Amino acid sequence: MNAESRIAGVDEAGRGPLAGPVVVAAVILDPSRPIAGLDDSKKLTAKRRELLEPQIIERAFAYAVVEVDAGTIDRMNILQATLHGMRLALEALVHAPDLALIDGNRLPQNLRCPARAIVGGDASVEAIGAASILAKVHRDRLMHAYDAIHPGYGFAMHMGYPTPAHFAALKSLGPCAIHRRSFAQVRAALQLATT
Repeated sequence: MNAESRIAGVDEAGRGPLAGPVVVAAVILDPSRPIAGLDDSKKLTAKRRELLEPQIIERAFAYAVVEVDAGTIDRMNILQATLHGMRLALEALVHAPDLALIDGNRLPQNLRCPARAIVGGDASVEAIGAASILAKVHRDRLMHAYDAIHPGYGFAMHMGYPTPAHFAALKSLGPCAIHRRSFAQVRAALQLATT
């Protein structure tokens, strides 16, 4: 694979939840080893994502997946934590990309290569779609593991997103170690727990 074709797609999973990390993936696809069915992870079923994940890992020229934990999100804010994760994922690639295509409308600073932001890129650029799948599958697995560590919150069902069931658990149990204390709904639950 020549350097001109080393285009990394970058995407995240988990910006909106009240709990757990934001997970960022970077993928450089190998044009000689195509993968059928790549798309925005949100458009695919969980089963389809899980079938595609090992194909991406096996056939990609390079890939990296990084987690940015709730404590870092609280210190930096969710936008900066996501941009930080994007930078880390690109740095973790074993082969430096020639260009990074990043889903969204913001670019991290001080990247190891030139980059372009693409709104809706996870649906229009295969490498970004592949990154979205790796990030989503990785994060879902983490949240299932956290469900066993922190029972009662329903993390395996809602993945930490703000659902009525999650709000009810927050109200009755208070926040746990993986909740994002900088998020207003979690702060409100903390205040209830201390009054």
